[in-house]
Amino acid sequence: MTIDQIENGIVLDHIKAGNAMAIYRYLQLDELDCTVAVIKNVKSAKMGKKDIIKIDSPIDINLDVLGYFDENITVNIIRDGEKIAKKHVCLPEKIVNIVKCKNPRCITSTEQELDQVFRLTDPENRVYRCMYCDSSNNYLP
Repeated sequence: MTIDQIENGIVLDHIKAGNAMAIYRYLQLDELDCTVAVIKNVKSAKMGKKDIIKIDSPIDINLDVLGYFDENITVNIIRDGEKIAKKHVCLPEKIVNIVKCKNPRCITSTEQELDQVFRLTDPENRVYRCMYCDSSNNYLP
């Protein structure tokens, strides 16, 4: 299989195998007017298998989304066919509009223009709680 080299864009590497499509949807990469390659189950010496996403356009990436899905993802910035920067993501302390509160009595259920804000309360178990009602959102990728 041949995947063309990116001239100017971003490579998301070290994605946990099977998570690439969820990240693709959350970042709304289907709305881009450029080439996007999703490569699943690539052999990896460190991880066994991993996913990779290549975006052939210089765009802004929400690093909080990436950190929420997998704090081991690396973001490689490509310019003129060369890697000019490598960023590491981490588990964010706060996430905004990435997930929705599941509590039907939460103010965000009735006041839909409010941002969905969650704070990290248990990093070891990756538990986030709604900033408004303190409900735990256990949806994790």
